[in-house]
Amino acid sequence: MSSEKIEPGPASSRRARLVDVAHEAGVSKALASRILNGERLPIRPETHDRVVAAARRLAYRPHAAARSLKRGETGALSLLLPTLTNPVFALISRGAVERALERDVAVLLIEDSEPATASELVRRLVQGGRIDGAIVASMQPEHPLPRTLELLGIPHVFVHRTVPGSNRNVSMDDQKASALAVDYLARLGHRFIAHVAGPRLLTTTQRLVEGFSARAAELGVRHVVVGDDFSEPGGARAAEELFDLREPPTAIYTGSLTQAVGVLHVAFERGLRVPDDFSLIASGELTLANFLNPPLTSISVPLAELGAAAVDALVGQLRGDEPRDVVVETHPEVIVRSSAARPPDPTGAGVRAP
Repeated sequence: MSSEKIEPGPASSRRARLVDVAHEAGVSKALASRILNGERLPIRPETHDRVVAAARRLAYRPHAAARSLKRGETGALSLLLPTLTNPVFALISRGAVERALERDVAVLLIEDSEPATASELVRRLVQGGRIDGAIVASMQPEHPLPRTLELLGIPHVFVHRTVPGSNRNVSMDDQKASALAVDYLARLGHRFIAHVAGPRLLTTTQRLVEGFSARAAELGVRHVVVGDDFSEPGGARAAEELFDLREPPTAIYTGSLTQAVGVLHVAFERGLRVPDDFSLIASGELTLANFLNPPLTSISVPLAELGAAAVDALVGQLRGDEPRDVVVETHPEVIVRSSAARPPDPTGAGVRAP
């Protein structure tokens, strides 16, 4: 028998209790509880409908704390992030928090400033009965957390970072975003494009680089990959390396907006102008891109949707679903602003010396 969503009715001076609903419907408290929890029961349809109608009339709302205690649940999930300052993870967190509210659970944010410390904190939260499951958006190779989670036997998923063979990965097709960036720059006439990448051991970095290199090779576009971190300093270090080349690229595609900020900083210091001397485009659409100088062309990717999908996958495990990999559908778009244009000269020879 299908369950029905209970909408709140008119307010009363006292919060309706389950026993009130049972009395109003003429059934036992246990039966009323099972019906309102959506269980499929061998009862007459009119009995089911009578209980639902009584709950609606009395504006009955299940008591979340009591329900959690009964089921042995806390109603809370942890979300482990590599940093709380990167706007990419702010968007993933927003998607996760908004979806968690829809699913009637809370999200506890943890910054993974030191892997061993973060792993120990999650262990204490689990053993202390503070969280029901973990969403992990921070996953360097050899991180102790996957082993800790497996030993604890707690439901968990990995988002925006993948752990091969875990069957718990929530990811997107990053290759599409990189390929689209190359397509756009190539259409503008660029024939030497650089990609500023993140840490090479991260699976996200590997997917971005793979998409970039494959499409550049397919189009016959000269290309180079540099970089070491998804941060402003990481972007600045990569820019220094690129601008010191004998023949610098005419366009730069960064794996994150934070890296693009670092590139812009170095360009300003060297007296280079964007897009007159080189074009710049970043993966990930953020409001901040509108307020840079110049406004930054970007590739939109479903970061908030990743966070929401991670919550859905984890809640599914809590309800008994088998863990499985989830790939969020990706339809990247170029958000055109003024940081990308045709190369400085028809041959695409590179940036002019300052």
